[in-house]
Amino acid sequence: MLKLDLIQTVAFAGVVLFAGYGLRRWIKPLDRLNIPAPVIGGLLVSLATLVFHHYQITPVQFDTTLRDPLMIAFFTTIGFAASLSLLKVGGPQVLLFFLMATIMVIFQNILGIILALPFRLHPLLGVICGSVTQTGGPATALAFGPVFEQAGVSAATTAAVAAAIFGIISGGLIGGPVGTFLIEKYKLKKARIKGLEVPEIDAEQVVEELMSRKAVAAAEADDRSSFVLLKSVVIILVAMWVGSWVSKWFASLGITLPAYIGAMFVAAIIRNFDDLTGWLCLDQRVIDELGHVALNLFLVIALMTLKLWELAGLFLPMLVILFAQVVMVALAAMMVFRLMGRDYEAAVMSAGFCGFALGTTANAMANMKAIVERYGRAPRAFLVVPMVGAFFIDFTNALIITIFLNLFK
Repeated sequence: MLKLDLIQTVAFAGVVLFAGYGLRRWIKPLDRLNIPAPVIGGLLVSLATLVFHHYQITPVQFDTTLRDPLMIAFFTTIGFAASLSLLKVGGPQVLLFFLMATIMVIFQNILGIILALPFRLHPLLGVICGSVTQTGGPATALAFGPVFEQAGVSAATTAAVAAAIFGIISGGLIGGPVGTFLIEKYKLKKARIKGLEVPEIDAEQVVEELMSRKAVAAAEADDRSSFVLLKSVVIILVAMWVGSWVSKWFASLGITLPAYIGAMFVAAIIRNFDDLTGWLCLDQRVIDELGHVALNLFLVIALMTLKLWELAGLFLPMLVILFAQVVMVALAAMMVFRLMGRDYEAAVMSAGFCGFALGTTANAMANMKAIVERYGRAPRAFLVVPMVGAFFIDFTNALIITIFLNLFK
């Protein structure tokens, strides 16, 4: 058996990650369905491990010491994106869409629990097949998996990854048809104006302008990008450090939390403090890029060590729960359309809602881009959906999951 130490494991994970990128470019359906590259690469290794396990062979042993720190680092960067000033910029529509997404999270968990009980399964498996994996996606699935296993749900991590992949595929398949159906039914087709290019406003532009303005000015004065990068790394590490104390304090109260919650809370406090004072000059773009690196490596390391053989016996109940989740999200998208104004922009938002309520924000963006390429631009939708899907819903989803976890553990 080949034993890989900490550095070798991370290096191997990097190679697997880029193999995932290559396969996604080569196999077009993977790209169209927005299957993340680390998921592709990591699952290939776990599938190979499954084959070896069938023959009772363990070919390699990984050192996963850095898995949890990378996971905490990623969710810490999510905390840094939770800026209250963003909600003000987005206006009432962002608040309304955020509220609907939060309600969806609660209903996903309730539906999952209700359907898990007839199969005599742990109710928390319903939560795993609910917002943990559908709104949360692979990162939240892998972060909460070990916590659910400690709460008594066997094979929670493996089941969570399987449910997350099902959600990503489903969100990519139904989002476009739902948006197209609404546009055609209510005759909302938006005519293009030839020769006129309207710049598309999206959340990334707003975030970079609002949250990085002071940081950019500081960087221009200093003209040292390495200084901004170093400062961002140190601030993330400080938030993780202080956050570990917060998590331990919650644990002393008997509250079960994933390891990253404390750090995410502290990061959100630091972000909003800096918004008010401007003392730290945080550069959200750099923080997001660091979070993306941590996320990719975390996903690959976690997926490489999955025990897929643990899914035996869970296939049918999970399939029933997940199909029900898809139906509920599709129906909820109709409600989103009505509440967001019953216009073309609202139809595009409904398509995006299907994407991130069943998978990832990347799914949401792909769904909306497919529609606007056919019918025309929807700048409001490209501001509202990614702002909620990328910057806010992960925060509230983690809190709601934690509540359900402590109620049913």
